[in-house]
Parts: sequence; C-alpha cells; structure tokens
Amino acid sequence: MASIKRVLVTGGAGFLGSHLCERLLDRGHDVICLDNFFTSQKTNVAHLLDRPNFELIRHDITQPIWLEVDEIFNLACPASPGHYQYNPIKTTKTSVLGAMHVLGMARRCKAKVLQASTSEVYGDPEVHPQTESYRGSVNPIGPRACYDEGKRMAETLFMDYHRMNRVNIRIVRIFNTYGERMHPYDGRVVSNFIRQALTGQDITIFGEGEQTRSFCYRDDLVEGLLRMMDGPDDFVGPVNLGNPGEFTIRELANLVIELTGTKSKLVQRPLPADDPTRRRPDIALAKQRLHWEPKVPLREGLARTIAWFRSIDLSDYRPPTANY
Repeated sequence: MASIKRVLVTGGAGFLGSHLCERLLDRGHDVICLDNFFTSQKTNVAHLLDRPNFELIRHDITQPIWLEVDEIFNLACPASPGHYQYNPIKTTKTSVLGAMHVLGMARRCKAKVLQASTSEVYGDPEVHPQTESYRGSVNPIGPRACYDEGKRMAETLFMDYHRMNRVNIRIVRIFNTYGERMHPYDGRVVSNFIRQALTGQDITIFGEGEQTRSFCYRDDLVEGLLRMMDGPDDFVGPVNLGNPGEFTIRELANLVIELTGTKSKLVQRPLPADDPTRRRPDIALAKQRLHWEPKVPLREGLARTIAWFRSIDLSDYRPPTANY
C-alpha cells in the first residue's frame, strides 16, 4: 500500500487546484489547500471540507508560511490576462515571492515541489510548435510581462534551488486548460464564450479570430501534474502539458455556438497588445518521460463544460476584477 503523504496545494481552491485536491484525497493523502480567494471560490472546495484528510487555509503565498509537508504543488497565481493585469505588481510578487516561500519550505522539509509554470514563458513564439528547449519571445516591459516574466523568474528560482540546495523540484508548463469549475468571469476565452452564449450575448473575438490556441481538458491536465510529481527524480523538467490539437479562436467560437444552440453573433474587438498569434505544445517529452498525452477531444470536453455552466447560477459568482 502506498504511503500517506502530507501534500500542500497552493491555489488549491482554484479551477485546477480544486480538482487536484480531489485526486490527492482519493489517493488517501492528507491535503492542505492554501488559497487567498482572489480569483477562486470557496464553493470549489466546499464539498471537501467534511473530509477528515482535508484542510483549508486562507493565506496569501506572497507572505511566508510554515508547514510540515512531503509534497508541494505550487499553483497559486491569477492565470488570465484580465486578472493578472489588474494588479501587475501583485502578480509578479505572487510568482516570485510565492516561489521563494514554497522552495524555502521544500528545502526545510526535504519535500518535493512542483511549479505550475505556463506556456506564456514562450511569449509570442517564433517557433511552432513550442518545444521545451525554445527560450521564448517575451516583451519584458509589455502589459503581459508581469505574468510572463514572473513565471520565467519562478522557473529560474526553482532551477537555482535545485542546483545549489538540491531541492527536489518539478517544472511543468501548462497550456490553455478548460473544464468544469472554471470561474465564469475568469476572462479566459472558453469561459467567456460559453457565458456569453448561454446568456444570449454576442460572442467577442479579438482581431479576426485567426490566432490559434490548443485546449486541454482539465482531467487530462491534472493527470499530467500527478504523473510529473510521481515521476523519477532525475526528470525535473520543464515539460509541456497541453493538447497539441490547434484551433483558431473563431473555430472555438463557432463550436461553442453549435454546442449551446445560441443565436449569439460574433463581434470583433481590437487585438490586445502582445497577444500571441500561435500557441501549440510539442508534447513529445511528456509522452516519452511521463507516458502522458491528453485523451479528451475538444468537442467532448466543451460539451461537459457547457453542461456544468448550465447547472450553475451565475449570480453566485462575482467577477474578481473589472477585467473579464
């Protein structure tokens, strides 16, 4: 029987964090969920509060915290442009100070620690698809830099703690992910389109909608996180986790219209600054080292996500910022 571990999930009440907490609890581990509820909701983990091996702590990871743990999944950070640009200084602090605090804890406890990095470290890529060896094309002074460069700096800290202090680290670069429990006002393209479609609003696309993204269903992504944490200590990453299927934003919008049966029309708005034109992961490394690849196609995952959006009351959710 596998040993019971004490696992900390920062950002554990978020979209991905809450599903990760569930999977860890189902394995029998003691799970500490840490969140400041800036862009997440307590309702995401309310159903877990009665479980004896679950603990919820309201805390901001930019401030130090002392816990005794065996593993740490560091997922804490606003992840959509509207939210991370709302307070860019705080976003950078969350990535950088948050990384320092979990790495310090991991060093003290001799714990394994996984950093949830992002495809945004590649910026507006000049290489397609993006491999882990690609160093990116990031504007360090642009409006997205607080997130892009914050996550890049976090990766730097993880590698330096690994090299200097022998901290047992993992780095994953997450590409666009969607699914049940996305915050309806998180500003991401999938939740925006579904919310607009179900409420009869026109669907907003930026530019011509020809920019591409790759969409990974939440269950596939969480499985990738677990496999990386459970993997061999000689494989620290970074490793891309995402679905290599590539779709234009216009294709996504039309699929949402089809699946919801809405009469919403497409309306165009100016393209935001530094918005990547193409985004698609090369997952050869994940296949080779983790034996992982996504299984849920976009149409199926969207149908599940739309069904969940239909089941909730939007009035129970408040926009975390004015930017959504």
